[in-house]
Amino acid sequence: MVIFSASAMIFYCIALILVTSRLFHVDGPNRKIIMVISAIAVIMHGFALSKSMYTAEGQNFSLTNVISLVNWIITLSFTVTLSRLKVIVVLPVIYACSIISVALLWLLPPQFIIHFELHPEVLAHVVLSLMAYSALMIAALYAIQLWLIQNKLKTKKMIMSPAMPPLMTVERQLYHLIVIGFVLLSLSLITGFVFLEDMFADGKGHKAILSIAAWVVYGAMLWQHFTIGCRIRTAVLYSISGALLLSLGYFGARIVKELILT
Repeated sequence: MVIFSASAMIFYCIALILVTSRLFHVDGPNRKIIMVISAIAVIMHGFALSKSMYTAEGQNFSLTNVISLVNWIITLSFTVTLSRLKVIVVLPVIYACSIISVALLWLLPPQFIIHFELHPEVLAHVVLSLMAYSALMIAALYAIQLWLIQNKLKTKKMIMSPAMPPLMTVERQLYHLIVIGFVLLSLSLITGFVFLEDMFADGKGHKAILSIAAWVVYGAMLWQHFTIGCRIRTAVLYSISGALLLSLGYFGARIVKELILT
């Protein structure tokens, strides 16, 4: 695991340097080289995660492992789509978060063992939750990019670069991601209500309540977009608010339980 983790961090650092050094260059960063370096990092990250998550005792879904898994899904998504989507602006943040998430596997290795083989319905709920959270976090990154582009346009500081995609392109991709994330979040909540008997038990009720609140936020955003229209600033606020609610719901209590109280 040490070799895989170290390799992942090294290649993530190389990709980070390659992106930031030519982020606003007229020709932009070399996408092919970045894709290759990032792909190697993602593969090494995946091996490190598999070693950390799959143990002889069961599946280790500790806080650090889940955070690293979410970062891995997001980085994998951006690596696969890098050649077709102009998303370079947010890549430095993604690579930096991935470096930190891999480091956490070393520095904070608590255990939270689950036996998914005994409860496949719980596995379905967890997979849907992770996919929904990852999709909506990617949407939040798109929202940040949308806000940055709009600000540059307003202040007439827009830099003509391949790294800076058209405003309408980013806005359209944002809503596509929100729709996908909203559907996945809906399925996650449904499976939770159906399969989890302790969804509102002590110590877990906040997660369900905050997830439902996030679902309402995203639902309101989509309703406004498809009926009366949604301004960019409002869409950004919706996206970031929903992501914060989900983050508090998914990780808030576990941060206190696993990192502060231990």
